[in-house]
Amino acid sequence: MLNNFLFKHIDNSALIVFRILFGLLCFLESVGAIFTGWVSRAFVDPKFTFTFIGFGWLQPLPGNGMYIYYLVMGIFGFLIMIGYKYRLSSIAFALMWTATYLMQKASYNNHYYLLVLLSFIMIFLPANKYHSVDAKINPEIKSNSMPQWCAWVFILQMFIVYTYGSIAKIYPDWLDTTTMKIFMQGKRDLPIIGEFLQQNWIHYFLAYGGILYDGLVVILLLYKPTRKLAFFGSIFFHLFNSAVFQVGIFPYLALAFSLFFFPPKTIKNIFFKKKEFYDKDEIIVPNYNKALITFFSIYFIIQIALPIRHHFIKDNVLWTEEGHRLSWRMMLRAKSGFITFKINDKGNSQQEIIKLDDYLTQKQVRLVSTHPDAMWQFAQRLKEEYAEKGRDIEVYIHSSISINGRKHQDYIDSEIDIASVSWSAFKHSDWILPSKLD
Repeated sequence: MLNNFLFKHIDNSALIVFRILFGLLCFLESVGAIFTGWVSRAFVDPKFTFTFIGFGWLQPLPGNGMYIYYLVMGIFGFLIMIGYKYRLSSIAFALMWTATYLMQKASYNNHYYLLVLLSFIMIFLPANKYHSVDAKINPEIKSNSMPQWCAWVFILQMFIVYTYGSIAKIYPDWLDTTTMKIFMQGKRDLPIIGEFLQQNWIHYFLAYGGILYDGLVVILLLYKPTRKLAFFGSIFFHLFNSAVFQVGIFPYLALAFSLFFFPPKTIKNIFFKKKEFYDKDEIIVPNYNKALITFFSIYFIIQIALPIRHHFIKDNVLWTEEGHRLSWRMMLRAKSGFITFKINDKGNSQQEIIKLDDYLTQKQVRLVSTHPDAMWQFAQRLKEEYAEKGRDIEVYIHSSISINGRKHQDYIDSEIDIASVSWSAFKHSDWILPSKLD
């Protein structure tokens, strides 16, 4: 029964159009990062980059290396778009994008993580079987169909993203619009709509609309009577987010997923009028079906488990940040902090206050002021740097943070040498003081 559902063949027009849009967005994201100065701010300007813990061996290329890196990555995105050497191009882009994602987290964005997942999924899909350079060069691979699982893998992935995004918003500061008010205050200077966004009813509309949209959009797109309404709602929702929050390619990538919810014939008639429509309803079970089902079963179990891991870690994730990343906790809170790093030389008991501007960019200072993992990493960096000078030091942190406009509260135990403690991604760090959130 499962094989009959997953390996039933349907018209592949949606996948072909998605490949073109996906490749285009990968190209624009990569090349755009160069011309907007993002590569410079994230990789060239910093003296030290905050990698994901455990990936310190991934470091930016020296000189102009990262500009070349992003240009090459953009070229692979373009090759995906036109379907040339598709499998090789998809593998190359996936590996390169994942490396840059793990290489720095001062500019963390959920769509960077989503792009990691999608770029690897695309490797497995027969997205170059039509309207591609590969199909023109080698007509034997040309096909008008694809197994049905190729569409459902995207539908399930986005259901996970949106559902967890909706659930995460159901907490007091979001429900009473405290968080939304803070977000909108930062948009007051936007032309035309800036003042409009300060109205209370807008805050409630956006806060509760966000919960309802994220929680229902996939279901409404799957249900034929509500599909068009959900699609036009998606256009408004994502274009609004693009204009107000400047969240990169995510709104357009999210809209591209709508392709898989409409009947294949509709997509074919819109985009490929001359294409022969596939309607044979064949079931072709490949000899690797068990391996494929096992792989994606494990993948989706991990995708379902990762966003709930913070429930098994002590204290509130809003406070500790432990279990926040990779959990689709999108646009949830506003944090600010004050931090001081004090070192103590074990040899002569000499103490010194670290000037963060001597080490970090302003964006990195904001990261290290509010994120415990970055605090720990910077303490390790200081210990290593002073060890190179022949000095054995301890690193103490005085920190306070504010969440969603609350009064600043002490954050880190200032009596603990942070440079001497270990880090665990799945366990609470006891040097983070208990939260005092209402």
